[in-house]
Amino acid sequence: MDGQTFLRNETLRTIHERRSTRLFLDKPVCDEDIRAILHAANQAPSAHNQQSWRFIVLGGERKAGLADMILAKAADFPKPSSTLLRLASRSIHSAPVIIAVANTGELMSRGADLFNIKDDPAFDFFRIMEIQSSAAAVQNLLLAVASLGLGAVWLGVLVLIKNEILQFVGEPGGEFMAVIPVGYPAQSSSGPKKKPLDAVIKYL
Repeated sequence: MDGQTFLRNETLRTIHERRSTRLFLDKPVCDEDIRAILHAANQAPSAHNQQSWRFIVLGGERKAGLADMILAKAADFPKPSSTLLRLASRSIHSAPVIIAVANTGELMSRGADLFNIKDDPAFDFFRIMEIQSSAAAVQNLLLAVASLGLGAVWLGVLVLIKNEILQFVGEPGGEFMAVIPVGYPAQSSSGPKKKPLDAVIKYL
């Protein structure tokens, strides 16, 4: 796809220009924008339209508390994991708002009855479906953020302390998916260089 296609298609341009943002300006994000971002996430496709995801919005003292907890836990890990956890804590401190995403497990709990599959295979089958669904929701969220002139980053390293994160956000019965700081970027970024398209395509 050539550059002209990106220029004339707003959705493709947003995908092409989206970057991960790790440091943010001290500037609040309005409630209307947060609602728009969450609406976009909630519009993602989900297995059997179960929408077995939960979006938890943290700001103020709760956001600061999450950052402090992550920083304290970083001491329990060797480098480079501890370094990445410290950087995640810094991003959370910097951002005006955090959106955490958890799977509720509703699809997993209903899977065996829905498809008459034995418990263990059903659990794996529907757990993967829940992960796929929530990943689609997170991608919608990231693109919505970029389309509004905001920045965000998916802090994948926090899976190292997923149980503590879920406990903190009040979802101990769910499954950890993502923690995403959202705000106005403190600096612009060109982003990492991607592999050539032909290197990742296989035609059969």
